[in-house]
Amino acid sequence: MVLTQRSHVRRPTLEDVARQSGVSKSTVSRVINGEDRVRAEVVDRVRRVISELGYVPNQGARQLVTHRTNAVAVVAAQPENRLFIDPFFDLLLRGVRRELALHGAQAVLLFLEEPDDYARVADYLGGGHVDGAILFSLRPGDRLAEIIDRLGLPAVFGGRPLLRDGDPVRPGQAHVDGDNRGGARLAVQHLVALGRRRIATVTGPYDQENSAADRLAGYRDVLRDTGAPPLVERADYTRQGGADAMAALLDRHPGLDAVFVASDLMASGALQTLRERGRRVPEDVAVVGFDDLTSIAETTDPPLTTVHQDIEEMGRLMARLLLAREDAPDGSPQRSSDGSPNGSQDGSQDGPSVIVPTRLVRRASA
Repeated sequence: MVLTQRSHVRRPTLEDVARQSGVSKSTVSRVINGEDRVRAEVVDRVRRVISELGYVPNQGARQLVTHRTNAVAVVAAQPENRLFIDPFFDLLLRGVRRELALHGAQAVLLFLEEPDDYARVADYLGGGHVDGAILFSLRPGDRLAEIIDRLGLPAVFGGRPLLRDGDPVRPGQAHVDGDNRGGARLAVQHLVALGRRRIATVTGPYDQENSAADRLAGYRDVLRDTGAPPLVERADYTRQGGADAMAALLDRHPGLDAVFVASDLMASGALQTLRERGRRVPEDVAVVGFDDLTSIAETTDPPLTTVHQDIEEMGRLMARLLLAREDAPDGSPQRSSDGSPNGSQDGSQDGPSVIVPTRLVRRASA
């Protein structure tokens, strides 16, 4: 057997890029590291030469200089099986991954399912493996928020963090969330405008999720104005949970004529129960969901009227806000010329946080 030896191809170096660009090596380094002290035309020229030569920075050497890993931990306090079957989380993670990729960074997904997971995740986060963390679905007073603070790691929360009574709000704590309360008001106002008077709600686990608490508050806001009694059943943001909650509501309040369900996934279960109980939608019971997950809302029978929030954009905003915090020397978000965190102008913000607007999408269920 004859072995052919591969010819050695010399990799282009930093010096090659500098020479062909007509600039110094330090200028090339500043361009590669995204520093803003280089004129735009020089940046364009250096990037063009990098592309032409096929230059790939030595990541090990770069990390020694910049102390950056170009990796971000995405920490989910959710069972792994739920994370991958719920379209909401799929869209959220897609937005995070796509935005990080635009900046040459990658996401490292970590799960918190068991008590022992906290020590493992804390060790990883404190081991210099990541530049920051995006956290969602944390419980009230979750230890991980305190661990993040202690490590001094830049972090952004998906959703407004839910604290225990008496817990201090940590200064500079950043989060991205949808307008849950406003969106719920839109849903229930629509049902009222349709002439419905006995409007129930299937809410999420509002002792664990601020989104659920806010959507319940929006429902109560509108009912308070109408004088109608609240008809509330709690579920767990799953299809089966929505089905069971709808059955419980019908058993207790057989005369209800509308229901606002706090997620599309639960709404699909509620529609199944209504069909099994012989209730016509929307003739007998009008149904409105929340999220506008088109893979669900456009395929239910009938198609689901729901509250739209741009979930993938929320993921992008989390990543954008985190990258801005990483770049700031004190871990606070850098500001753009209009005073908002870089890349977060799409929603209104409270300090370092972003609230994404919602709107009603009308289909056949209400």
